[in-house]
Amino acid sequence: MLVLLPPSEGKASSGRGAPVKLESLSLPGLTGTRQAVLDELVELCAADEDKARELLGLSEGLRGEVAKNTELRTAGARPAGEIYTGVLYDALDLASLDTAAKRRAGRSLLVFSGLWGAVRVTDRIPSYRCSMGVKLPGLGALGAHWRTPMATALPEAAGDGLVLDLRSSAYASAWKPKGEVAGRTASVRVLHSQIVNGIEKRSVVSHFNKATKGKIVRSLLTAGAAPKSPAELVEALRDLGYVVEAEAPGRAGRPWALDVVVTEIH
Repeated sequence: MLVLLPPSEGKASSGRGAPVKLESLSLPGLTGTRQAVLDELVELCAADEDKARELLGLSEGLRGEVAKNTELRTAGARPAGEIYTGVLYDALDLASLDTAAKRRAGRSLLVFSGLWGAVRVTDRIPSYRCSMGVKLPGLGALGAHWRTPMATALPEAAGDGLVLDLRSSAYASAWKPKGEVAGRTASVRVLHSQIVNGIEKRSVVSHFNKATKGKIVRSLLTAGAAPKSPAELVEALRDLGYVVEAEAPGRAGRPWALDVVVTEIH
């Protein structure tokens, strides 16, 4: 099973160890594009702080993130699973997993990134700021820029197993499964259910969406679940106590759509 995750806007500080080594990151087919994006981002942030802040979509209070990007080549690196923070990653809580679950996380979790393309949680990277929605002067929109290398690298990473897609729309733009891979892909939407005046109303709420996705991944890792198809994933999630409504694709070559319905977050 390959689980596709979005990154987090907020990130922990870089480590004190050796800087990132692009050639050591997973998905080596992305190395050339990683180098190009890294070079462009560092050059932009070093040349014009105000322009960089505007293009990166940063508020005045986050001006320091621009300076941090200028040091990406030399900053200490940490496992990506320690760099990414926020609601989803708090709920996933990789650090508290047992040894077996951590090994499963290292094999199955893939975090998408505007800068790195996609990395495993064990890959060592520095803290950075560059979302997939950014348009860099020399490269254009990053979502589009990543599509060509991703078209080869992601099917290779998926192999012949299930793909559980938990990405947000901006990161989904960098790679959309096609053909046979799409047929064994399941995308998940989290719906918050409330009873209002005796009538059930459902909505997509950011906090519930992110927290539930983190808990889903944690539940699967902790249980050692290994579904091989979207249909098996539905059963596995139901066995773990989730309310899941599944819609099989109307034709071959399309992903499954799963709705996980929650009333509250525990």
